[in-house]
Amino acid sequence: MPATLPILLLTRPENGAARFLAELEEMGISGFETIVSPLIRVERNRALPDLNGFKGLIFTSAAGVLAYHHAGGRLDLPAYCVGDKTAEASRKLGMQSNSASGNAQALIEMIVDAKPDAPLMHIRGEHSRGSVAEKLSRAGIPTQETVLYGQPAVPPTPAALAALQGESPVVAPVFSPRTALELTKIPAKAPLLVAAMSEAVAKPFEKLHIQKLRTAANPDSHSMRQCVADLLEEARSLERHGQ
Repeated sequence: MPATLPILLLTRPENGAARFLAELEEMGISGFETIVSPLIRVERNRALPDLNGFKGLIFTSAAGVLAYHHAGGRLDLPAYCVGDKTAEASRKLGMQSNSASGNAQALIEMIVDAKPDAPLMHIRGEHSRGSVAEKLSRAGIPTQETVLYGQPAVPPTPAALAALQGESPVVAPVFSPRTALELTKIPAKAPLLVAAMSEAVAKPFEKLHIQKLRTAANPDSHSMRQCVADLLEEARSLERHGQ
């Protein structure tokens, strides 16, 4: 009897999941069944504060960029972005963007080294890590923050529940600590192989009985794709050897 395909469980919001899947296909990575089940929804329902007098913006997610644009934010301020995807999203709007190509700490260090005109405004969601505004202000760069979007949890789809309760290996790339926490709440019997974006994302899984936990070499999409490719191969090996 031929082995069944491993399952790739994408828990990002649908736009991000579709983009990541397309990137995997561009790399020639195939041979899996895909289930998209976002565990967090983005709600852009917050008003933008008066930015008069602010000299620059800080974005720690592409969702923040889109929420800012949705709120009618001005595009003539320089943007300081946590990673390349976030910077790319802001550049598509015509903004002058700088990417830290890393995590919140790398972003803080980049801004401190750049010594930009201040004050700055950190555009973020209701769940955020890194205390960016606080740390920059302590470092002598006055920074405020505003919450522009909500991030309510979303229950898993029936297909995702069935996969996690099934027998086929499930490979789950996880990009945020919040998503990690939501995923750990779902009972899983299937062999679960997790690709974590960072150590902070991996932490909620440390005490969970899972088949494999691997942290990406760098907190970026390229490293995550390579991590997922490796775990998919391990999942196929589990299938071939009867788990």
